[in-house]
Amino acid sequence: MIRLTAPVVLPCDPACSVLRDGVVDVGDDGRIAFVGPAPQAPAAPGPVHAVPGALLPGLVNTHAHTPMLALRGAGGDLPLLRWLHEVMWPMEARLTGADVRDAMAAGAVEQLRAGTTTSVEMYFHTQAVLDAVVAVGSRVLLTPGVIAAPGWDRLGTWEQMRDDISARIDADGLTTGRVELGYGPHSAYTLPPEALASIGEHARARGALLHVHVAEAADEDAVARASHGSVPALLDELGVLDGRVLAAHAVQLSDDDVALLAARGTAVAHCPGSNAKLAAGIARVTALRRAGVRVGLGTDGPASGDDLDVWAQARLAGLLARVTSGDAAALTAAELLLMATRDGAAAIGRADLGALEPGRWADLVHVDLDDPVFTDPGDDAQLLSNLVWAGGARLVRDVWVAGEQVLAGGEPTRVDRATTTAAVRALAARLRIP
Repeated sequence: MIRLTAPVVLPCDPACSVLRDGVVDVGDDGRIAFVGPAPQAPAAPGPVHAVPGALLPGLVNTHAHTPMLALRGAGGDLPLLRWLHEVMWPMEARLTGADVRDAMAAGAVEQLRAGTTTSVEMYFHTQAVLDAVVAVGSRVLLTPGVIAAPGWDRLGTWEQMRDDISARIDADGLTTGRVELGYGPHSAYTLPPEALASIGEHARARGALLHVHVAEAADEDAVARASHGSVPALLDELGVLDGRVLAAHAVQLSDDDVALLAARGTAVAHCPGSNAKLAAGIARVTALRRAGVRVGLGTDGPASGDDLDVWAQARLAGLLARVTSGDAAALTAAELLLMATRDGAAAIGRADLGALEPGRWADLVHVDLDDPVFTDPGDDAQLLSNLVWAGGARLVRDVWVAGEQVLAGGEPTRVDRATTTAAVRALAARLRIP
């Protein structure tokens, strides 16, 4: 067991408390044993590591396609559907399993350096993604993509994609080490209704997360509304929303759609940066949260995001919520920090992540407080405000996952960052050769 001490601990409890002179004890099982002020701490269970600055839980990226790292910036001025059909899918058709492993490794390092310890990934070449995450030491909830669109049959039918996921879960369980498996049906516009219904059945039978793009673009929404009322209505008609479901984007929602997601307990991954860049719109986050829908933050893929920085998404989410509502208090700094941590974990059904509480995994981030961005670090409200609105990823110094230090002084401990960067740059150069 080890003890970490810090001048400030942000446990990300529901009140978003600020603990001064805090202690976090980590057990041999990699879980948190105690969190609280030093005067209330039990005897030190083992070595004591004094950390300057603040400790907080690792951030949760609730929607990403991290292996698209090598495609960053490609087709950057196109709307969603043209971007997919004309640029992304043709380039992705050239990716091998080894390519995906290299890109995922570089992206996992990038996320750790920004303080994200868990990402919810929807991608293909399942084993390659898992190998990369294990190598870097981060945490993933992988929902392998299931799709039936032109060109994607090279990876098999949707039935084969579904069955591969089910076979892996049946053989190894939902969670193995730092990996959890779920299902990633791409969307209602890339899969037939029978596929969506069947994948939903497989996910419910195993208690697995079903992670699906929902009502992201206006064109997609118009077609679904003409035929079924809306994308959420179609998914509900097929029984998909009866399980553990994470709706990525959920931009084009009516009041009835918001009420439906709330009634079904469907969570939403809010990706404001990608939605803005692709001109898809602005999700109704304030309405969703008011209705009781669990909302986390996502970067989407780095080809459209364009980065993997959850802090940046938090700031943008706050700004957009305020400008669309006309309320300067919409999404406070405390609420945004919780969306990036505790709420994100809740959105994916993981009560063991996203907060510093006994029993949860010891996924921790150390951020530097000795920075001019903090105008008065001794004031709790000002500290939270400065951290969220002006600080963020550049302040991250160290990261632990399950009590293991996987980032030290900004550098990964398990892999060489220069090597991962070189590999993904070589891949990007190859993909861009006509």
